[in-house]
Order: sequence, then structure tokens, then C-alpha cells
Amino acid sequence: MKLKKMMAMLLVGATCVGMMAGCGSSGSSSSGDGGSAASTGSGDSGNITLIMASRDEFLSTLEAAATKAAQDQGYKLTAQDAQNDAQKQIQFVETAKNGGESAVIVNPVDSDAAQSVVDAAGDMPLVFVNRPPSDLHVLDAENVAFVGSNEDTSGYFQGEYLAEYFKAEGKTEIKYILLQGILGQVSQIKRCAGVLQALEDNGIKATPVVELAAEYDRAKAIDKISPVLTSGQEFDCIISNNDSMALGAVEACESAGITIDFPIVGIDCTKDGAAAVESGKMAMTVFQNPEGQGIGAVMACTNLIAGNPINEGTEYELDDTGESYSDSIIWVPFEPVTKDNVADYM
Repeated sequence: MKLKKMMAMLLVGATCVGMMAGCGSSGSSSSGDGGSAASTGSGDSGNITLIMASRDEFLSTLEAAATKAAQDQGYKLTAQDAQNDAQKQIQFVETAKNGGESAVIVNPVDSDAAQSVVDAAGDMPLVFVNRPPSDLHVLDAENVAFVGSNEDTSGYFQGEYLAEYFKAEGKTEIKYILLQGILGQVSQIKRCAGVLQALEDNGIKATPVVELAAEYDRAKAIDKISPVLTSGQEFDCIISNNDSMALGAVEACESAGITIDFPIVGIDCTKDGAAAVESGKMAMTVFQNPEGQGIGAVMACTNLIAGNPINEGTEYELDDTGESYSDSIIWVPFEPVTKDNVADYM
């Protein structure tokens, strides 16, 4: 375990005594330039800035959970939207540092730029959430942590489902359409690798019809997949790196008059994704817990400040791979969701 208590004492001194203090009123605002989006809590224990890469259903749920968790810990949380601008996000971190914030939570726009975010934060406690740094060794710094879900398992759950589905149909060779997230991000790389590895491990030979980068966006997924659907190319399934793109595929199929009698699989188990699984429009999704990540990120912040293990006060485990940064990672587990259990996630 890395010794984080000395850093914590230098950062806050006696303020950790008030961590469990009550909270005040809450409120929210919206800023078109990506400025302050929400704040809550009395701020008796300090201030935390949450800097989002952007806002979608999943990240908005994460933000709401983090806001509530900060309030429960007596902190004032302010959320900002970097609007997928990596440089703007770094500037927000610098502003938080110069403004004397107690800690900052960053949902990174560019995982490859994590070191620049760490440099901008200086000795301020910094927690990356949801999207991990490309180089996890940036977490070796005493004041830096990551809270998210292990992407090695997300796509693998998709592949296991598809393998079982096609084996039941007597198929060992399939053709697939792949909707990818933002190219080069850890989530995109590992989700794609995981689903293909699971298919291979389960004896399914999978050949791509086309692999499309729709950047986790529903509208972009519709635009990119529609020409493929009407091209006459044969395929057996549509694999998507997230629910938003999977729902875009559903919409594109419906618009093209294509009967969805093949599996469309997603990741995140958003509200709309779960509804699509329940209705049969999507075959399955993989639950990624936005509330757990939001709460875990705030708890990691307060634990960094107090000098405690970053998962203290949570139900989540630290990374167990024995790496130098393992005690700086909280894993919030993925869970496969099908029609059989989707009611538990709605």
C-alpha cells in the first residue's frame, strides 16, 4: 500500500475531522461554454470539482451520484463539461488547482493525455473516473487514483453471450458489424478485443463485415451504419461498444425496414438500453454502474484527503494484480444483462 497519509496531512490538516458533517441546500445551473453545471453541499469540509469529458445518459447519472455523495460527505461539488475538448479539460484542472479546490475528479477526454492532467493538478488529490489513463503508471503518484470498471471483462461478456447464441443455432462461423467508440481510447480498444477474444475462446470464428467508428454517439451510429444495412451485405449480428450506438443501430434497422431477428449487443445498460433489451430490440447489454463509479470517485477523493485506503467506506475492491499502482485503483464490476435479468436493472 502506498503511503498517502503524509500527502493528506499536508493538504488538509484537521479538516478531515469534519468529513461526515451535514450538508446544506443543493442547486444546479447550465453553462453553454462548459462552465459550472451543478453544485451542492455546505462545503464545510472543502470543495471538489468534477470535470466531465461530455454529457450523455451514463455520465449524467454518474455526475448526479457524485454530487449526492459529495453532499453526504459535507463537500461542495461543482461539475463542469469539457465538451470533448482535452485542452479545455486541462485548463479546468488548472483553474481548480489555482482556486484552492480540495480535490478534482476527471472523466478524461483523452486517456493518452492523462499525464498532462496529473501535471496540471500538481499535488491536489486527483481521481480519474470511468475512463482510465492509457498508461496506468500515472497512478503511481501519491495523490492520484482511478475509479472505474475493468474493461477487460465488458466486451468479453458480449462475446460469451454471442457464442452461446450462435452455438444454439449450430453456427461456428459468423459475420459481424462492429460499432466502435472513440478510436484509441482504452474502453474502445479493450471492448473490441474482449468480445472477439470471447468468441474465439468459445470456438466461434468471427469475420468483420465492417468496423465503424461512431464515437459512442447514437446519431453518428445511425449515419454510419445505415448505408451498410441497405447495401445487401450479409451479417449475423451487430456488436456495439455502448448502448447509445446499439440503439442507433436499432433505429437504423427500423428505418430501413429490416426485421431485427439477429442479436444487437451493447454495453452500459442505460435506461434506454435496458428497455430495448426488455422489448427484444437489443439481445443483451453489460451493466456498468454509473452510480457506483460516481460515489466511488468521491470516496476516493475524501480518502486521499484523509490519508485512508481509497476504497475505505465503499463495497468495492482494489486492483489485485500486484502492480505498483494497484492500491490506486477501485474496480466497480461489470454485470451481463439479458432479458432474463433485465428487470433487476430497470
